[in-house]
Amino acid sequence: MTALRFSGPVLPDGEPRDLFVVDGRITYERQAGAEGAGDGWIVPGLVDAHCHLGLDDFGAVGEEETEQQAVADRDGGALLIRDAGSAADTRWVRDRDDLPRLIRCGRHIGRTKRYIRNYAHEVEPVDLPAYAAREARRGDGWIKLVGDWISREEGDLAPSFPAEAFAAAIDAAHAEGAKVTAHCFGAGVLPGLIEAGIDCIEHGTGLSEDLVDAMVARGTALVPTIMQLDKFPEHAAAGGAKFPDYAGTMTDLYARMPATIMAAYDAGVPVYAGSDGGGISRHGNIAGEVAALHRIGIPAVDALGAASWRAREWLGHPGLEEGAPADFVVYPSDPTADLAVLRNPARVVLRGRVVA
Repeated sequence: MTALRFSGPVLPDGEPRDLFVVDGRITYERQAGAEGAGDGWIVPGLVDAHCHLGLDDFGAVGEEETEQQAVADRDGGALLIRDAGSAADTRWVRDRDDLPRLIRCGRHIGRTKRYIRNYAHEVEPVDLPAYAAREARRGDGWIKLVGDWISREEGDLAPSFPAEAFAAAIDAAHAEGAKVTAHCFGAGVLPGLIEAGIDCIEHGTGLSEDLVDAMVARGTALVPTIMQLDKFPEHAAAGGAKFPDYAGTMTDLYARMPATIMAAYDAGVPVYAGSDGGGISRHGNIAGEVAALHRIGIPAVDALGAASWRAREWLGHPGLEEGAPADFVVYPSDPTADLAVLRNPARVVLRGRVVA
């Protein structure tokens, strides 16, 4: 197989190098006769840490549409996807060399009639640990819980399950070797989840200083999905007439959102980028989430790292070291100087092949 040569600054250190691809892997040893395949800024394959392959507004979609979603993510530079819950069986995606690497959470687990229709396993507290264990065995090392959602009885956000049920579910998943993440908009659900040892919080708009400190102490990660949070005014308007308390809560959470997420970042909570593609935004827009992280105050290099080298390390996938699988994106200019270039990759290389 002909070796490919890519030249340019290699992030994160930015050192100009010749990077070669041989048999699907990276080497920095010069390869005689290598074919020049692209010059530019070379970035470890982007990561979408909150994405929903196989899902649309109404539930699971078929393989053809799922493929289209995955191709859009890939062409946008996202070569590693952490699924954040899908009603579709997407295991077949992992068998396609032309589609992003996929870490599956399996299906959301929520409370009966307390989540989006057709999305989740809807269960009662007594059954939550068993479902957590089952999804842990079915997934790729993660499960997804619905931490809170609107309660019609309370007219506001409320935890989906009692704290002791969440704790039992987290223990059950951990016993199966899986990590646990949870959808969390409000404040009420967070203390119990963090105390129980949850591995990641999605959204996290209800965080407070003491909870941030607890996350730092435990190494709990945060995937805020800023583009999702930007929809809070719409959620408040839609529910305001029937649930004024809910509308007020969502309005308040949104007003405090930039400060809340930045407080977590500044304290040292590991923050990663997730587009919520298939949940609230279109697929193929991880660049939009990186820009959104930067917009609220995260430095450009850290916003990009949250969707590239740091996220890859967190999820157990290598970057651009010698011998690593050749998953990277080449950009025509320095993305840390102008994140807008992330929308225009010059080359997308997946498993050693130029795919876009």
